Amino acid sequence: MSTATIDPTATPRPTRGPARRTSVLTQAALLTGRQARQGVRIPVFMVMNLLQPMIWLLLFGQLFRSVIEIPGFAGGADVSYLEYLTPGVVMMTAMGGAAWAGTTFVQDMDRGVMDRFLASPTSRGALLSASMAWYALLGCAQALVVVGVAWLGGARFPGGWAGVLVMLVAVALLSCLFAALSGAVALLTRQQEALIGVSQLLTIPLMFLSSAVMDPALAPDWIATAARYNPFDWAVVVARDALQGFADPGTVWLHLGLLAAAVAVLGALASSAFRAYRRAI
Repeated sequence: MSTATIDPTATPRPTRGPARRTSVLTQAALLTGRQARQGVRIPVFMVMNLLQPMIWLLLFGQLFRSVIEIPGFAGGADVSYLEYLTPGVVMMTAMGGAAWAGTTFVQDMDRGVMDRFLASPTSRGALLSASMAWYALLGCAQALVVVGVAWLGGARFPGGWAGVLVMLVAVALLSCLFAALSGAVALLTRQQEALIGVSQLLTIPLMFLSSAVMDPALAPDWIATAARYNPFDWAVVVARDALQGFADPGTVWLHLGLLAAAVAVLGALASSAFRAYRRAI
């Protein structure tokens, strides 16, 4: 009977299956921790990202509170304008923060860190997942602050903690969507200025082509049509309906599904941007 011998000089085969998946998850967790440490070292970013939403919430919430008296306004007299505005401000905060996710990629490129990552066994999926996970966590934390401030300002949300939880799911999905998009732009352009320009070009129109600050039923027909295909508005609709007590659960699940599908598509596109980056260098 022959016995197999093990050659100690043989190159081990790459790990596949569950062990490979565990390795990617471990890498993603470690890289997420790296992102978190960078964020903690520069807390001014998180604070500044909350200043503009607070202005919208406290100033505009009072300035335009009579808007609810317009005939046909969503919610009518049962919903204050602050309660209507809060989900929109929550999603503005999430989108605004995640739109800067590519900044970390640009910094890593400038310092040569990205090239070392790509030359190592580090998974590209882990690099992207870490960015998405960090901005999802950051967006959820900031969303709780915004809702808390709105509650102190007099807003009340019949959806309770269940509504808040569903809102956080929408926040996480929207954050992942824009973090993936921002990462793809960073990898393709490799320039901070281009990333800033694209972010501003996208986020401001998406915000106003939605129901974040005004009921689309009172806007021109083309704006209402654009809102139906706007991922930012999908998240706003989910958060508003959830916080107000799930008046239309079908709409909530439909828009959550659309957001999840959009995240999958953008995640795949962002992953392919790593190959474009490697070819460019």
